[in-house]
Amino acid sequence: MAAYSALRRALSLSALVALTMGFAQRAHAEQTNTLNVGYQKYGTLVLLKAQGTLEKRLAPLGIQVKWAEFPGGPQLLEALNAGSVDLGVTGETPPIFAQAAGADLVYIANEPAAPEGEGIVVKNNSPIKSLKDLKGKRVALNKGSNVHYLLVKALENAGLKYSDITPVFLNPADGRAAFENGSVDAWAIWDPFFAAAQKQLDARSIADGRHNVSNHQFYLASKTYADQHAKVLKIVIEELAKLDSWSKSHLGAVTSELSSQIGLDPAIVQVAAKRTSFGVQVLSPQVIAEQQRIADSFYALKLIPQKLQVSQIVWQPRH
Repeated sequence: MAAYSALRRALSLSALVALTMGFAQRAHAEQTNTLNVGYQKYGTLVLLKAQGTLEKRLAPLGIQVKWAEFPGGPQLLEALNAGSVDLGVTGETPPIFAQAAGADLVYIANEPAAPEGEGIVVKNNSPIKSLKDLKGKRVALNKGSNVHYLLVKALENAGLKYSDITPVFLNPADGRAAFENGSVDAWAIWDPFFAAAQKQLDARSIADGRHNVSNHQFYLASKTYADQHAKVLKIVIEELAKLDSWSKSHLGAVTSELSSQIGLDPAIVQVAAKRTSFGVQVLSPQVIAEQQRIADSFYALKLIPQKLQVSQIVWQPRH
């Protein structure tokens, strides 16, 4: 009887172990068979999501694509570092802050410069006529976003210091509200919010990226995912390249598609689309050097706690 009880306990334990292992294996399979993509309100990934071509390419590999929208690059990269996103797109600055925070990420590709796609705006009747007039003023921006560096460089090129203004860190929705109600004097913002401010609020631009910054868009992945799924990321880049090639000569269709996807008036989206660059590519030494200058600038301003080597987190796919 004792032997029977011992055998029953052993069998029960074996069943429990098998059940637990089964759950773990299924969870692992589900995780590795899903590409989680983070995107923002505007851009090439929105088009890729709408056209469904990535899903078609990955289906034969048994991989599903799940999409998640984020209000800005910093929030997206937080999710990437937490493991809830495998791949995403941001502007120049978010990867710098993320790297400084020790995030598990790598650059995998970038879009060409689009300096007109971000700007610093004031109300049309504002007494502020130029960047020099921002001294002592309150400027809204999303901390750690691409416009953070735009603001730093634009002030520097105008002979001002970053400390000459009061930054007010707000996400795009709250930044717009603060701009409209006058609680800030200026707003540093990117497309399509930039175009919407110009079209809907009659905002006046006192600077954009021209002569200040390049405003590259970067595709980033978690290093863990990149190390394990190089083939998937190569397919993503191939599909982005096809889409970029098509977009260059079909701006009308791009405008229509983006307008329906993000719920903005076509006239606003058209402005933003004309300022968008298309042509995904792996990071060149010149682009890496530009990112390094941003990192060095933020370290000098004590906006990040340590010096960085950007080249250390540029993806080198194994062939």
